[in-house]
Amino acid sequence: MNDTADTLCPRAVAEEDRARAQIYQLLGMLLSNPPSSELLSGLACLQGDDSPLGAASKNVAALAERTNPFDAEREYNNLFVGVGRGELLPYTSYYLTGFLNEKPLAQLRTDLMARGIRARSDVKEPEDHIGTLCEIMAGIITGEFPCDSDLPSQRAFFDAHLAKWAGLFFKDLEEAQSAVFYGPVGSLGRAFMTIEADAFALQ
Repeated sequence: MNDTADTLCPRAVAEEDRARAQIYQLLGMLLSNPPSSELLSGLACLQGDDSPLGAASKNVAALAERTNPFDAEREYNNLFVGVGRGELLPYTSYYLTGFLNEKPLAQLRTDLMARGIRARSDVKEPEDHIGTLCEIMAGIITGEFPCDSDLPSQRAFFDAHLAKWAGLFFKDLEEAQSAVFYGPVGSLGRAFMTIEADAFALQ
């Protein structure tokens, strides 16, 4: 989702916001495609602490260290692709209405148009895919899009398109039968969405 009607130079980003954007970008990468060997190697170096987010980061690192790209791709396909469909359907419309391509997708497209954000031509998934939404949040935080990148703009997008369902999706990913490497990815996403929701609630 990095193509825009007018690509702007990213704004100066505070270290805390850059860290937030990096987590969104990481989640976007992991949920949009199976991880490459290079990404798995990088993830194996993640550090953590005793917080829920830190513990999830350490678990992601541990699983990445012993997961090969072939197994990661098979797991990704079982979770999100499958024969007909995967174990999970990572779309706003599905989580909020029980069906794909419903009103939440139309609302998202209207919002993206107003913000001057347009989908990449090579992306075939509907825009309300969780991986795409995480990538968009990263781009809003870092000022890659023509829209405002301040906290009110970030909060408006988060509240409209992630707050109502992303935490539930990541919980489902944690508990999915096919999830091995992606189990701690679910924990990471769920912990991060909680932090984001709590922080936006204080604004």
